[in-house]
Amino acid sequence: MLVYAIISISLALLFYTVGVWSEKLQGTLKIWHLCLFWIGFVFDTLGTTLMGRLANDVLKLNFHSITGVTAIVLMLIHAVWATIVLKNNNEKQKNSFHKFSILVWILWLIPFVSGMVFGMTR
Repeated sequence: MLVYAIISISLALLFYTVGVWSEKLQGTLKIWHLCLFWIGFVFDTLGTTLMGRLANDVLKLNFHSITGVTAIVLMLIHAVWATIVLKNNNEKQKNSFHKFSILVWILWLIPFVSGMVFGMTR
């Protein structure tokens, strides 16, 4: 199960990073960016769930768990907001959405990196 969890979290990183940075480089939010945000969210949720099962579903209140839950909630808010922005087709919002995307991506990296660090030091 650990291999599947690692693959899922790695795919979350891949899809989410490509979505966020391609949106930034293209200068506007597009439907395919939104698809990558949702795919990244799904893989992150799957990987986190698998990691939780490996830890016997014991949620310990520590830096990694708090930032991890925060990151998943932010990813969900990010994907929902991107969906709304595209649905409303507001060009100004689509052209400035990358600022929020990059912030969420940076915050998402905190539990990603801390999970690797804590996992390697066990």
